[in-house]
Amino acid sequence: MRTSLLRIGGVVVATALLTGITVQGAVASSEQADAVHAEREPAGVRQAMDEMVAAGAAGVVVRVSDRRGEWAGSAGVAELRRSVKPSADGRFRVGSVTKSFVATVVLQLVGEGRVGLDDPVDRHLPRYGLDRRVTVRMLLQHTSGLFNYTGDVRPDGTSDPGIPMWGQDYVDNMFRTYRTDELVRFALAKPARFAPGARYSYSNTNYALLGLLIEKVTGTGYATQVERRIVKPLGLRGTSLPGTRTGIPGPHAHSYFGYRHGGELKVVDVTRMNPSWAGAAGEMISTTRDLDTFISALLGGRLLAPSLLAEMRKWVPTGDGNRIGLGLFQTEFGPGCTGQGHTGGTQSATTYMYSTADRGKRVEFSVTHGAMDSGDPAVRTKFNAAYQKLATVALCGTGR
Repeated sequence: MRTSLLRIGGVVVATALLTGITVQGAVASSEQADAVHAEREPAGVRQAMDEMVAAGAAGVVVRVSDRRGEWAGSAGVAELRRSVKPSADGRFRVGSVTKSFVATVVLQLVGEGRVGLDDPVDRHLPRYGLDRRVTVRMLLQHTSGLFNYTGDVRPDGTSDPGIPMWGQDYVDNMFRTYRTDELVRFALAKPARFAPGARYSYSNTNYALLGLLIEKVTGTGYATQVERRIVKPLGLRGTSLPGTRTGIPGPHAHSYFGYRHGGELKVVDVTRMNPSWAGAAGEMISTTRDLDTFISALLGGRLLAPSLLAEMRKWVPTGDGNRIGLGLFQTEFGPGCTGQGHTGGTQSATTYMYSTADRGKRVEFSVTHGAMDSGDPAVRTKFNAAYQKLATVALCGTGR
């Protein structure tokens, strides 16, 4: 890999140059998607998308569906220094939205009698010597107390680093291949955050273990099971689980990671990276259309029996105003407007997938980060407020 430096608005931008990189963009499809549905563009969504770009996003793609139909559109650019808009049907890394797919597979295995929600995980994965009180349900619901291998918080509120995830350390390791076993053992070498089942604390280690559990129970990798049970039956043609493959197939926007190094703001194009650090916790690539198909099928009972969908939607408080089930969150976006779904994030992209309980309104979007300093609290606050507003406007029709 070679890295070139350029300047955008006084900011030094580092662009990873690899053999075979091609610029992906589909201005025609993006403009057509906007034009086809322009007559019923949801009120306020376009403004919220523009505010998202103003807050530091390079590009935004949004899909909003209700009982009348759907609208899809984009804003910003697919690549810095170019004027091509992101394709409204483009592909992107969905991050932790992957967890909803993994949880669905686990619940299907529960329905087949191959694993129990209250089974000790140690029964299926004895090689890790897990506390026998840690159950499958706790992994799904992030109540296991296991250290988060991507970084956690100590009892005194200070950061407890995980694998290299930020700054120059991440850039230096972005093409490194991680094995799931390696990530799990790294996490288990750290003290548990709390007693199993005591409370909620988000941990990617939980879903790394669930990926291994699926492999142990079925004899095939978790990705194979997601493809066989969800991707192919639902016809999710834009969805893939890349493993160690670094690229994003098909039309897609570029995403960037900004950080301070040597007193200078660097912005690196991290569109191509090895997603093995995420695995079952967040490696998936998809589209807004595919995510909409999935969440509609899931909440509509096409993927799980009623009793299992009910288990998935047994909510417990997370402590931040949200509630969590098994692979799904329940979030109040505004008065009388509650959504069920999941968010996802990588160093350079943010994804939302939410639906009302009755599927009457659904929203999916991807935000690719631009030339912004991700380590600046003020920048993060403005950026977070912008995507929360976008979600609220798209799902509820009004911003907070």
